[in-house]
Amino acid sequence: MDPKRPAEPDSPALPDSTPRPGLQRRRVVQALAAGAAASAGVPGLVQAQGGSSGPVRIGYAIARTGPSAGGAQVSQEPNFLLWAEQQNAAGGLNVKGVKRPIELISSDTRSDIETAVRTYEKLMGSDKVDLILPPWGSNANFAVAPLANKFGYPFLAPTALSRRLVEMKLPYFFLLLQQPKPMMDALVDMLKANGAKTVAVIYIDDLFGLENYAALKVALGGTGINIVEEKSYPLGVKDLSPVLRSIKDKNPDAFIGLTYPPDTILASRQSKEIGFNPKFFYASVGTAFQLYRNVMQAGAEGVLGMGSWNGKTSPGAKAYFEAHVKKFGAAKEPDRWASGHAWAGLQIMTAAVAKVGLDRKAIRDYVANNVHDTIVGKIRFQGSENVGTPGSVSQWQKGEFEVVWPKSMATAPLVASKPAWV
Repeated sequence: MDPKRPAEPDSPALPDSTPRPGLQRRRVVQALAAGAAASAGVPGLVQAQGGSSGPVRIGYAIARTGPSAGGAQVSQEPNFLLWAEQQNAAGGLNVKGVKRPIELISSDTRSDIETAVRTYEKLMGSDKVDLILPPWGSNANFAVAPLANKFGYPFLAPTALSRRLVEMKLPYFFLLLQQPKPMMDALVDMLKANGAKTVAVIYIDDLFGLENYAALKVALGGTGINIVEEKSYPLGVKDLSPVLRSIKDKNPDAFIGLTYPPDTILASRQSKEIGFNPKFFYASVGTAFQLYRNVMQAGAEGVLGMGSWNGKTSPGAKAYFEAHVKKFGAAKEPDRWASGHAWAGLQIMTAAVAKVGLDRKAIRDYVANNVHDTIVGKIRFQGSENVGTPGSVSQWQKGEFEVVWPKSMATAPLVASKPAWV
């Protein structure tokens, strides 16, 4: 995975040898297009900068280095940069009828939770930015979520899966992804409908793995599908072959890996090496990444994972995909799960600011009390949870990560027996 942040037009990526202190503030001003538009007489930008016509200052901290960078630099930060560029190219963010340029104020968390917490506290507490964009991952979001409520900043989080976050009942914090219960319900429903009787499970020993594993066990209850082996593993694992060999000996119908991107690829590679090829092979997070397809090549065919959209999902999804590829290149496609939800969150924020301005309480109320049309479908929140988007399963088929379950949102039929590894 590329640990480096995508380069901005006015701020090239630092060379690898450049120190990256966690609290170093890096200001990204993406207002060139807006400034040009102003000189051409665009309404709302002809006034002097400052006050209600100055830049909208939007802060965030995200992993550009460290183990979380791979996910963050696929699923989130490219979307933030593309959104700001598009808004500024259109004259600026529509703030209740007035176009104002976006200024992104951001820094590298180095995949460190304490750094993320300190940085967000500074952005909201002393810097008093206008709006906030979220960090990457369940653990980082869990750590900063209480700050959203403390300082009254709406957070629209596209990479947090945690029932605990829902149960905390934080009125300013919204989770865009389908949560563990609907995702595991969809997976189990698919397995049951297609004759699976036995499963083996591995899961990472952190918030994501533990919560999804707990939801999976509940979903399996009463289905007649038996767990023949279940193993947790630590963050940074380098070898999964012993547990995979043990699972292979039990010959389950389905393998379920509740894994992070490096572990998803590790489990897939080592399963191929030992000839473990069950009827259903499911691993996530990371299966939805272009990187997975690139690394596994033809071996990706038939592999299942967490996914919810692709370019076939909606005209908006197709337009977003094409714009993303145009900006970042074909080698950095958006992933087919969280990237779409990250963009959906930006769509919701854009609509809220256009309607109510920068009053953060009014933005929160707008987000909480409306149904939102997005590229991934209609999103509606019940408390912090997105209850509008059903749980889903996707599968690599001929180079595309197709949504295959439930059938109501499928972009292709399920291939119900994984082909041999290639």
